[in-house]
Amino acid sequence: MKAVAYLAMILVAFGTFFVVRHFGESLVAPAPVEGHSRQDAAGPEPAANSSAKSSAPSSPHQLAHVLLALAVVILAGRLLGIAFRRIGQPPVIGEIVAGILLGPSLLGRVSPAALDFVFPTTIHGTLGIVSNLGLVLYMFTVGLELDGSHVRDRAHATVAISHTGIVFPFILGLILALFLYPVVSTDDVPFTGFALFMGAAMSITAFPVLARILTDRNLHRTSLGVVALTCAAADDVTAWCLLAVVVGVARARMSDAVTMLSLTAAYLGLMFFVARPLVMRYAKRWLNTEPSQNTVALLFVGLLLSAVTTEAIGIHAVFGAFLVGAMIPSGSPLAKRLVAILQDTVAVLLLPAFFAFTGLRTQIGLVSGVQAWLICAGIIAVATLGKFGGTTIAARVSGLSWRESSALGVLMNTRGLMELIVLNIGLDLKIISPTLFAMMVMMAIVTTVATAPILRRLWPENLEGGMGG
Repeated sequence: MKAVAYLAMILVAFGTFFVVRHFGESLVAPAPVEGHSRQDAAGPEPAANSSAKSSAPSSPHQLAHVLLALAVVILAGRLLGIAFRRIGQPPVIGEIVAGILLGPSLLGRVSPAALDFVFPTTIHGTLGIVSNLGLVLYMFTVGLELDGSHVRDRAHATVAISHTGIVFPFILGLILALFLYPVVSTDDVPFTGFALFMGAAMSITAFPVLARILTDRNLHRTSLGVVALTCAAADDVTAWCLLAVVVGVARARMSDAVTMLSLTAAYLGLMFFVARPLVMRYAKRWLNTEPSQNTVALLFVGLLLSAVTTEAIGIHAVFGAFLVGAMIPSGSPLAKRLVAILQDTVAVLLLPAFFAFTGLRTQIGLVSGVQAWLICAGIIAVATLGKFGGTTIAARVSGLSWRESSALGVLMNTRGLMELIVLNIGLDLKIISPTLFAMMVMMAIVTTVATAPILRRLWPENLEGGMGG
């Protein structure tokens, strides 16, 4: 019966797409403003372009600028983290807000000279590498602390919950595109690509930010936390594959999406059926003794190669890092040694750099006027209804209680900076306008900030972490 319902849900999604496409093709969007191309209005150039500029010979002061930028990022993140903790928000939200405020959204508007001094364009490429390395290493530590025994008996349920939490917001995103296209798009953007992108953007869950929220509340080892992380991992892998289809449509090359899906399946098969047995066997050698430096070095090599593979496939390096960490037995001496090596350095030094780097590419001050703010509020409402509603219903049907289902829905509604990465892709491909980009950024921030207080009401700290049947 569940299989039939799952198949029906997929067919409804396909049917909705073709219906929306039929009506959407007749819509007319305004022409681009003459003399103001989308790229001109987009603000700071994409990371790829800034990285290319940064590949030029570095100035004598480039290292000093990178060190200064990291110092400012860490200090601002710590201060705002403390402030947000005092008002009941996880410190990670403060770090996200700090990254946004240090970019063109606030610092660049108040003092462009200060922004250029602290974050000159010559260091954007270097800062991007440092920040993404921190993100990869952080997700590796999350994998190390993941206890798979909580979800081994619920593997099918978590995948079903995850996919339902994608299909519902995807369908609502398609429908929302019918209303947004004539207002915030332009006639040089094909409706099909626009609608598919809106569906994919609504489907994202911020895997790293969700992990930070769970870690800050000590829920990452509970049944709720493990199921949420597992659903989010499956969610984002699926969403990135879906995004590949969107990119393929936008570029008129569907072979890109087919290739990505095939490579992802091959990679997962290799990791689960070849790499995992080898890692488990190797970890048993260090059950009673402290792992050597050579062992740690070998695992880091495997981590980096796995991250390189997933990055090359197109599903982001964080998933390759997470999978390697998850293959090492949780609580083993090997896992504890690796966590001790990485945890503080990554969380305090490197991960805030990722937030700041993404904030440099984000502008929020593009939403102005009553109509624009009403559209922004509508986007937030539709995004929440799709992600929270779809996940909650699927979790309840899978046997979880209403409290557990609602808590899981709230967690999966966290979008954070993974959403911003997707939005930047859409902006780079000129699928969405800078104004819609700003609105979607606001949606990502609001849904992330709302997670902690709602979760606190649904799942108090004194509540048992176990999940009922």
